[in-house]
Amino acid sequence: MQFQGNNGESLAIYQLESCKRASDLLKLGHESLGLIWFTSNGNTLKIDAKEYTFDKDQLISITEFHNIEIVHLNSALFLCWNRSFYCILDHDSEVSCKGILYYGAAELPIIQPEEKQIEVLETVVQMLKIEFSSHDSLQLEMLQMMLKRLLILCTREYKRKQSDPSQNQVQSDLIREYNFLVERHFREKHSVNAYADLLHKSPKTLSNLFKKMGQKSPLQFIHDRILLEARRTLAYSEKPISEIAYALGFADLQVFSRFFRKHTGISPSEFRDTQQKGNIAHTKGKAD
Repeated sequence: MQFQGNNGESLAIYQLESCKRASDLLKLGHESLGLIWFTSNGNTLKIDAKEYTFDKDQLISITEFHNIEIVHLNSALFLCWNRSFYCILDHDSEVSCKGILYYGAAELPIIQPEEKQIEVLETVVQMLKIEFSSHDSLQLEMLQMMLKRLLILCTREYKRKQSDPSQNQVQSDLIREYNFLVERHFREKHSVNAYADLLHKSPKTLSNLFKKMGQKSPLQFIHDRILLEARRTLAYSEKPISEIAYALGFADLQVFSRFFRKHTGISPSEFRDTQQKGNIAHTKGKAD
């Protein structure tokens, strides 16, 4: 099912079953976002050089920047749209998913809704599908409304599993904004102080807030995002490692190599070699 508006708006829903077709569909276009809802158990995807297994009724949010390889796919529902259809940055006050589902730090958002919420999500998706056949002057607005509802529900479910119940809205918004800023500036800003200045907060305030969450520190968010981009580029490009280091804001190759080895236990060149060997083996296995 696909919707194409008069001004470049695009929204589509696909049933993913064929691995070849699914691989093509999961390569999102420029300024596009996606939501994958797994409808069976035992689905294995390699995302940004890391392997994940997803079961029935788990959802993940993806962007055009994710590199996705299908290892094994049983079935999933895939929803994707472009910025012209609905921009979550321009409408963050409506859905509040910036820095949580999209444009956050390094972790892949995995949503596991409760059973009662699954029924609500299924109803919203069904209503969304019905609107594809409307073809009247209200179709675009109705489709956008259903998408917003879906994003709000997913954001609530993700926050419910991740957040401290005592955390207030101001604290939640501060964490979201921190994650968003890391996503935007991780290549040139590597210190908590830099983001504290952007948020007009002290580094200690940020550290205390993240500690209250019981999760990783603000500095670890920065390091994880840099490592994600390093792994992506090493695994999916042939750029020289020195060029990758410079693009990620490191003064020289040695500093980058020490950073990468400290956090992964291996050097950038060893990581690249491992990924290349794994890709060759995976390709050979498919051919056999």
